[in-house]
This record gives sequence, structure tokens and C-alpha cells, in this order.
Amino acid sequence: MQALAVKAYGETRNRTADNKSLEHALFDQITESLREVVDQEKTDAAKWADAVNRNLELWTVLTTDLLHPDNKLPEAIRKSLLELSVFVRRHSMQVLSGDAQLADLIEINESIMQGLKAT
Repeated sequence: MQALAVKAYGETRNRTADNKSLEHALFDQITESLREVVDQEKTDAAKWADAVNRNLELWTVLTTDLLHPDNKLPEAIRKSLLELSVFVRRHSMQVLSGDAQLADLIEINESIMQGLKAT
């Protein structure tokens, strides 16, 4: 599954003139899904888990891209994003086990979107 996501992301990215716009759109779509299910008591459990899982998949693809030798981001930014990715994975597992809320994941994604818009 992960290999398919990476392949699809790469193929889509290659057809797009502006990678940052694509990345922003992906983060926006997935963050909107998280916002829709933030109230767990009013949300179908499958839809809630799917939103968290899609966010994890996005961060997995991002991590793969950050680790690729051709990634042109400065090392300090790559390192910070990789550390953030570890936090997202750990926090997502806590969310899925009922020990944390979605708000931190939404806030992180919104910060990434702001950064993508600013550059």
C-alpha cells in the first residue's frame, strides 16, 4: 500500500508544474478530513480512523521524499520535518488508542500549509 502511495504521489508530482501547490492541496484535503471528524462522539468510527490513517499515509510519503537523496531542501529543514514526522506518527498512534486528540495533528498540518503558501 505504501509503495503504491509513493508511486502515485511521485507520478502526480512529475505532472505538476508547482509541487508546493500539490503538497498544499494534499495537506488541505487531508486536514479538512481531520477537521470533519474532530468530534469523535458524533463521527462514525471508520470515518474517524480513515482520516487519521490518511494523514499518516501523507506523512509517510513526505518522509520518504525527505529521505530521498535528490531532495533539495536544506538539511536543517529536512531534519526538522523528519522529527515532526516522528511526532505525527507517535501522536497518531495515541489518537487511535484514545489517549490523545486530533487538535495537535490539525495544527501541525495547518502550519505546514502556511509554510507551503509562504514560499
